[in-house]
Amino acid sequence: MAASPHIDLSRRERQIMDVIYARGSATVREVMDRIPDPPSYSAVRAILRVLEEKGHLNHEQDGPRYTYLPVVSREEARDSAMKQMLSTFFDGSAERAVATLLDMSGTDLSRSELDRLAQLIEQARKEGR
Repeated sequence: MAASPHIDLSRRERQIMDVIYARGSATVREVMDRIPDPPSYSAVRAILRVLEEKGHLNHEQDGPRYTYLPVVSREEARDSAMKQMLSTFFDGSAERAVATLLDMSGTDLSRSELDRLAQLIEQARKEGR
């Protein structure tokens, strides 16, 4: 089963996935040590099982413990979520999405960030995208 986009995750599931992506893999205890206000051991184990059922994680047995690993890389999950978001909220338009980000209050981009965006746009023009 292919992993679903990252946006179908609850807040707690995202926190757990963030830990696993940052570490590359993690046990229940390692997840609990790295998420804020963790629930009980059995609750974390249950959430990890749900993440497996959703297709986000696999596990390997390491003695008595399970080590959980992401099914796809963080980049693949990000790209999948972004495609779904573009399709759902912006009619597939990257221009609309970027315009929305730039229009949002609190989006104060530095000169270097604006220069980098301009470079990316110019590169896309040259590549005919």
